[in-house]
Amino acid sequence: MTKKAIWQRAAGIKLLVLDVDGVLTDGRLLFDAEGREQKVFHARDGYGMRALMRYGTELAIISGRKSRPVEARMKELDVPYVYLGQSDKVATLKKLIQELGIKLQQVAYVGDDIPDLACMQAVGLSVAVHDAHQTVRKQADWRTTLPGGRGAVREVCDLLIDAQQVAQT
Repeated sequence: MTKKAIWQRAAGIKLLVLDVDGVLTDGRLLFDAEGREQKVFHARDGYGMRALMRYGTELAIISGRKSRPVEARMKELDVPYVYLGQSDKVATLKKLIQELGIKLQQVAYVGDDIPDLACMQAVGLSVAVHDAHQTVRKQADWRTTLPGGRGAVREVCDLLIDAQQVAQT
């Protein structure tokens, strides 16, 4: 897809949906000595997410895993739609867009692995993080230059904000 086509699609996005493991994190699963899960998030991703929400774009998390650290981080960032432990991500996505009154073409989805493909194929703008599985990279409309958990989400947020600002001028 051309850069111009990416920008045109990005300009019409009303909802950004993110996977967690491999997108907001580097994909590693860390546990302390007591078996409690730990996650590392990048501050730049959080800044981008807040900026995008301030700009008026809705933001959601849909993950196949339940995670207390993810719940805590999303609460800290005031992310309004957080769906953890979702075995059918597409069904969750469709319920959410119905609730928001938007179309799938107005959704951008960021993923990194095979479980994300169905959502990526359903939306208007599919994004793979730089270090995504090769099948996901091939299917995506756009790929970040940074890997998951290292600022990739910030890149997507910046793209959406910039494209929407240009479209308004």
